[in-house]
Order: sequence, then structure tokens, then C-alpha cells
Amino acid sequence: MPAAPADSLIYGRLFGDEDTARLFTDSAEIRAMLLVEGALARVQGALGLIPADAAAFIDRASQEVVIDPAALAVETAQNGVPVPALLAAFRKGAAAPGPMQYLHWGATSQDIMDTALALRLRPMLRLWEGRIAGLLARLAELAEAGASLPMTARTYGQAATPTSFGAVVAAWGWPLLDWQGQLSPLRDRVLKVSLSGAAGTLSAMGEAGPAVRAALASELALADPGHSWHSDRSVSGQLAAFAAGLAGSLGKLGEDLLLLSQSGVAEVTLAGGASSTMPQKQNPVGPSALVALARHVIGLTALVQGAALHRQQRDGAAWFGEWLALPQLCICTGRMLTLGAEVLASLAPDGAAMARALEEGQGLIHAEALSFALAKTMPRPEAQAAVKELCAQVLVTGEPLLTLAAQRFPKTDWAAHLAGAGLGQAPSEARVFAARVRGG
Repeated sequence: MPAAPADSLIYGRLFGDEDTARLFTDSAEIRAMLLVEGALARVQGALGLIPADAAAFIDRASQEVVIDPAALAVETAQNGVPVPALLAAFRKGAAAPGPMQYLHWGATSQDIMDTALALRLRPMLRLWEGRIAGLLARLAELAEAGASLPMTARTYGQAATPTSFGAVVAAWGWPLLDWQGQLSPLRDRVLKVSLSGAAGTLSAMGEAGPAVRAALASELALADPGHSWHSDRSVSGQLAAFAAGLAGSLGKLGEDLLLLSQSGVAEVTLAGGASSTMPQKQNPVGPSALVALARHVIGLTALVQGAALHRQQRDGAAWFGEWLALPQLCICTGRMLTLGAEVLASLAPDGAAMARALEEGQGLIHAEALSFALAKTMPRPEAQAAVKELCAQVLVTGEPLLTLAAQRFPKTDWAAHLAGAGLGQAPSEARVFAARVRGG
């Protein structure tokens, strides 16, 4: 097993996400940091903080220079950050000591790295937004089509009352609608510039510091927080919290599908994977991976949020912990979204199997509905006691509940009476969800 399955040639298609992963490559980070350095020089030149000709040279060179990530390894291990090695390689590649003396003027490594991370998180959040929208569209289709398809609702793992497949699907989808709505405020909190200088005071830029930060934010289309946030790691923590919440919602979908697709009692069909030795098996690989990834993301979230315990003005240990966890959290979240789409694409309800499941247990699933129906003609405690007694008879005699109810209360065709009200608001829940997804 490789150290990072998401990056593995063997396991990458199961646990990885190329579109998200490419935003966390060495090359992507270097390119983003150079972009920040170029933009910083550009705005400092415009504000007169560094010579305009030097600013123009640095800006142009940042777009042209090619830096080998491997060349930064030794110094990064020594310095704990890649920026000093990046700057040295940049200056060497530019071969112009005069203008390059103004490179990185008044900034610090964390400014460059945090801002470069924000630039890479922006396309990632757009990617997630599109994928969530795709999941919701598919869930809306399934919910509407199955709005009135009866199936067994289960609580504590046991049959409870009837529901509909559409309502079950809607229950998977409502949280995703909430997460979709939280993407915009998440962007506002996460996509912001960092420019604070060595200890968060911007002292090297003098009075021009706040103007430089604001101009840099505008140049990069990021938010200006208006203050230093080196030691405030709530940005990463909020991103991780969003990912963990999304993981919980997608993982719940996966858990439900694992139970609904169990052999012998399967109420849905899914694309499955083969067993190495059992030819009859169609293993629910997609839902299993979805649950595993969800648990992994939730665990990684704790590590990312642990960086909030950030000592003094900058804490290497906390920051390093963030580096170790955040990329994998993002890649796994991206994979959950694509995997969810793959699972839902093959998902289909088995109405006949659902009907059989409803009839299992001699109709005891209708006990609640029967007690409320009887409560219309007698005090509710008496109705509940009567139905409880009938349930006990079912277990002893094996006779269906509604058959015994017809014998004891013969004036009503209980099967017909309960059929019309058995699903309650389930069909409506399904259709309202589908309409909400479609803007209704």
C-alpha cells in the first residue's frame, strides 16, 4: 500500500481526484507563489514603494522564469519553508541583480504561501460547486421519479413505517442544498490575501503597507482582510469544517446505499465490483469508498483545525501540521464529489423488492398508522393498547396484522384504508426537494 493512496498509480482512480490534485502539485504551488511575487512588485511599483522599472522587470520575469521544484528541496528542509529557495532560484534565473533586489519587498514567506494557497483554492471551490450542482440535479431526478414509490423506513435498524424512495433521496439531498448555499460565504472567508510582513506589522512597508495590501488583493481578485492573520488559522479551519460537513452528508448517502444493496434484501441496484473468488458477488465499491473517504476527511479536519492552536505570531509546528493534512483533505473531498456522481448515475430502485420488504413481518409496519386510525373512533390510549395486543398476536399466530385488525374491527377494510395515508408527506417531501433544486 503506498503512503498516499490518492496519488498512487494503483489506487489513485479509487481515492484520488486529478482535477483537485493538480492544484496541489509542486509546480502549481511554485507558479502561484511566482504570481503573487509578480503582483506584489507590480502594485508596489505603482504606489512608488519600489522603482517602476524594477517592478516591471520582476513582474515580467515572474511569468517567464522556470523553476525546478527539486532544486528547492535541500533549502526547504533547512529553512522549513520553500520561499527562500524560490527567491534564490528566481533571482538566479532572472540574472539581473539590480531590479531583483526589490523582489519580495517587505513581505514574508507566509504572506506568499498563504496568498498562493488562496489562488489555488479559488478554482477548487468552483470545481466543487459544479460537482455539487451535478449531484443535486441527479438527486432531484431520482426524488421526483420515486416520490410515490413505497418502501420501508427504518429506525434503529428496524422496520418502522412506510416512506417513499423519493423521500429517502430527498433526505440525502437537502443537506447538499445547504452546503451549496454555504459556498458563497465560504469563498468570502477563505479567498483573501495575506500581507503582514515578518511579525504581522508590515513595518518594512511603512505607512504604505495597508495600501499595498489592498492593491494586491484587488490585483489578485482576492479579499483584503484589512489586518494581519498569520496566526489566525480559521481560514483553513473553516474550509476543513465545510469539507467535514459535506463528508458527513455524502458518507450518510454511502452508508444507506450499503444497507439498501445488501444481497438477499437489496432494494436498489448499483454498478458493482467483482470479487477475486466469488463469481456471484457485485460488491458495492462506490458506496464503500464514499464512506471510507468521508471518515478520512472528518479525521483530517481535526488535524487541520488543530492548527488553530497557533503560538504567538507564527508557529512552525502548527503550520506544518496544516500542510500535512489540508491537501489530502481537499483531494479526498473532490473525490467524494465525483464518486457520489458515479454512484448515483447507476442507482435505480427495485420497486418489487421494496414491496416485498413492506410485507415482511406480517404487516407490523402498519402498526402506527393503524393506532392513529383507530384513535379517530376511540380514546388514543385504548387504540394504542388494542394495536399493541394485536401485534403480540401476530408474533404468536403468524397472522398478518391487518387480517387480525379486520377480525377485531370488521367494519373497516384496513388494507384499503391505510393504503391511502400510509406514506404521509413523503411524496410531497420528494417533490418539494426536486422543485427546490430546480429553482422552484
